[in-house]
Amino acid sequence: MKQLQKIFLQGLVTFLPIALTIYIIYAGIAIVDSFLGDALRQILPIYIPGLGFLLTVILIFLLGLMLNNLLAGGIFTKLEQRLTQVPFIKAIYSPLRDLMNLFSKGGGPGGLQKVVLVDLGDTGIRALGLVTRENFRDVPAIEQNADDRIAVYIPMSYGLGGFTLMVPRSRLTPLDMPIEKAMSLAITGWVKAESKPEGEKK
Repeated sequence: MKQLQKIFLQGLVTFLPIALTIYIIYAGIAIVDSFLGDALRQILPIYIPGLGFLLTVILIFLLGLMLNNLLAGGIFTKLEQRLTQVPFIKAIYSPLRDLMNLFSKGGGPGGLQKVVLVDLGDTGIRALGLVTRENFRDVPAIEQNADDRIAVYIPMSYGLGGFTLMVPRSRLTPLDMPIEKAMSLAITGWVKAESKPEGEKK
């Protein structure tokens, strides 16, 4: 029985990540496909599954091209400013836009800047964090009370959440690590490991 349980667990550990990955990809494609797919079903006599997904991807790409055009980019910026003046839309749109900018800008201004270890008091415990801000000039109320503190985002394991702390610089230890690597470690609870040590020839 122990041998059978061992074989079953080995199969389960291999099967679940593959099955969940396929399911998440399928669900994501299905959701994106439905954006335009539902409308296309009303227009086209015969609907090809995946057509809505393909058109959505094309529209996103065309939007990216337009935003790289100075005229279209300027018009979108004006439209965005008007949208953020509407209270209800601002409460939803602004946080989502800031979240996307946070992860899309990488190490640039307004994005995740560097990886650090945060000393948690005198406990000797450290947490992996990502610096998101080093100044608060655009938020005077916080800048007056920040002293020598900076904003550090602490990601949670096995989830997309986390929390942000105002941490004194003296309690931070910079790490020479790519942000993508730090996020991967944090999300998997540091379980994920390289198949071979870095620098070792395959």
